[in-house]
Amino acid sequence: MADPKAKKPYDILIIGGGINGCGIARDAAGRGYSVCLAEMNDLASGTSSWSTKLIHGGLRYLEYYEFRLVREALIEREILWAVAPHIVRPLRFILPHHKGLRPAWLIRLGLFLYDYLGGRKALPPTTTIDLSTHETGKPLKPLFSKGFEYSDCWVDDARLVVLNAVDAAERGADIYVRTKVISAKRVGGLWHAVLKDMTTCEERTITARLIVNAAGPWVDAVLTDTVGRTNQNNVRMVQGSHIVVNKMFDHDRCYIFQNDDNRIIFAIPYEQDFTLIGTTDRDYDGDPADVKITQGEIDYLCDAASDYFKTPLAPKDIVWTYSGVRPLYDDGASEAQEATRDYTLKLDKSAEDAAPLVNIFGGKITTYRKLAESMLDIVEAELGAKKPSWTGNGHLPGGNFEIDEVDALVDRLQSSHPFIRRETALRLVRAYGTDTATLLEGITTLDDLGDDFSGASNAGLYASEIDYLMDHEWAQTAEDVLWRRSKLGLRVSKENAKTIENYMQARRTHDKP
Repeated sequence: MADPKAKKPYDILIIGGGINGCGIARDAAGRGYSVCLAEMNDLASGTSSWSTKLIHGGLRYLEYYEFRLVREALIEREILWAVAPHIVRPLRFILPHHKGLRPAWLIRLGLFLYDYLGGRKALPPTTTIDLSTHETGKPLKPLFSKGFEYSDCWVDDARLVVLNAVDAAERGADIYVRTKVISAKRVGGLWHAVLKDMTTCEERTITARLIVNAAGPWVDAVLTDTVGRTNQNNVRMVQGSHIVVNKMFDHDRCYIFQNDDNRIIFAIPYEQDFTLIGTTDRDYDGDPADVKITQGEIDYLCDAASDYFKTPLAPKDIVWTYSGVRPLYDDGASEAQEATRDYTLKLDKSAEDAAPLVNIFGGKITTYRKLAESMLDIVEAELGAKKPSWTGNGHLPGGNFEIDEVDALVDRLQSSHPFIRRETALRLVRAYGTDTATLLEGITTLDDLGDDFSGASNAGLYASEIDYLMDHEWAQTAEDVLWRRSKLGLRVSKENAKTIENYMQARRTHDKP
């Protein structure tokens, strides 16, 4: 891990490569600060890749009077769609009225606030629909005759993280994956941090003027094990689990279902052929790396969906599950679903001239950019201001096109590379946007793409794309490619995944596969 830059102190060392860490690295690097980010696993390998994959205001947070959080999230929804139209797209949500739960007038009032709390926007407003005649009523039980349709957005959460890291690196940040900060001590007004490469076990020491603890569910562990604090209990860990089943309906809308425990779940079209259902909310006590869906959560999601859909959902219908731990700030709420999703930033300085440490508690993926701006306010106060804020208008890599130009990009890609199937072209544009041109640079024939590792799924995962992900996006394993840089793990067989792993391992050791 020798690095000549390490001889000079970094302005900022960021611990954690989730959405908050990568968002802060991008913002800070773009303002001219020197940044080092260390992630002990892969980027987005924790909470940030296990979300419901929505950029949304959080309709249910209105019930807890979190108006500032909802307003901020609604404004951010528009900004993120504009700066990343390849990985963010609008969705319409169907909320069937359940006569035994919230009254219709209360729902309509909440949706009215939801439409206008964030100011003027490009997304269409709420409408009332007759589910007995509307196409979205067909998959539902006939007792649901009235519904409301409103707008929010979907996001490829793991790619949002990676693209923030890519942009940060392009602006000068040093990004290290599978690198753990094993200790950090204040010495002479600087942080002296020991970084350990988790693959080679090699260690080295860097210095930094300020540390950002963006370790998510591990934020208290960093404080205890890395920095040396004792009795740190700032985070309430809440487990959220999702199930994926084969497609349950043919239209492109999503559903939001109310449950009699006052919670809601979503049913979302997912990866063309599937439906994503979630999430749960339960307190979690254990290592966040070991979190797995419980049978109780499986039953809960199946039962909740079966209350609404004509076709009952059973555990046997599940093709994939995933679980994550949300590191919510412990505000003392009695129920997991009532704990605030807002973020808290805490500055830790033992003396006026001591090297600062800023800890992040809570937050949600929709408001990561605002969280980063709030963090940079602290950085500027501690280290001095450099360049102004900029991310509100700065496109993420590949996102420099208009929100309605996705189909045009696919058409142009097929025109220049007619040997690429349209389904594959759409997947590439949705993942890389205009940077698809960089991925395909020099490729003029089908053979130039290299081996197709997707097998019978015919997903078009070629060696050239894997090479790109290794060279430009820190991918090191088949899991990185199949479950974070993409969701092709839903389609690629275990045998093909092993072939991909062997290819990547051979390439890492500079051997030809």
